[in-house]
Amino acid sequence: MKKDLFLHNYNISSQDRRTLNKHNSFLIWFTGLSGSGKSTIANAVENALFKKGVKTYALDGDNIRKGINNDLTFSPEDRTENIRRIAEVANLMVDAGIVVLAAFVSPYKKDRENIKNIVKDINFVEVYVNTSIEECERRDVKGLYKKARAGEIKNMTGISAPYEAPDNPQIEVKTETENIDEAVAKILKCIEPKLKLSK
Repeated sequence: MKKDLFLHNYNISSQDRRTLNKHNSFLIWFTGLSGSGKSTIANAVENALFKKGVKTYALDGDNIRKGINNDLTFSPEDRTENIRRIAEVANLMVDAGIVVLAAFVSPYKKDRENIKNIVKDINFVEVYVNTSIEECERRDVKGLYKKARAGEIKNMTGISAPYEAPDNPQIEVKTETENIDEAVAKILKCIEPKLKLSK
């Protein structure tokens, strides 16, 4: 099947789209435990970028699993496929000239490395939302930890499935000592040079 696939060369390039938008496009990937604050921070960063006139789109775990990945479970294999599909979607959006914000637990290092390979290292910004399991469980925003402790949810990251923290994330946000405004300011400062088009 693959040997019968041929890429069509369209006239409009990703650089053309970036020039039209007046900013670079790339993927900001938020990883961390469930309840760590990934989506909240991603939402706040997107709002800040939107106010600056940056074209953005946010991808979130629950939304993706209700649609494009609704056939996947939370087994290790399906988690890997979940992240692969998201990375491919994000890659298309980066090519379209958009700054993509993706908030996913993405517990495995190898899967996050694969994202980087798909979108290319230069287009990947990893944000580790570092919140302790104790704090995430205390918040338990969705009631998932309570269900996991009761045995109602299998393969719950941090409880019955592992979370492999990033070794060298470009940005680390510690939500137990930093508030949302501080987190947003830290992320914006880091990505500001990346937003600028090269002369």
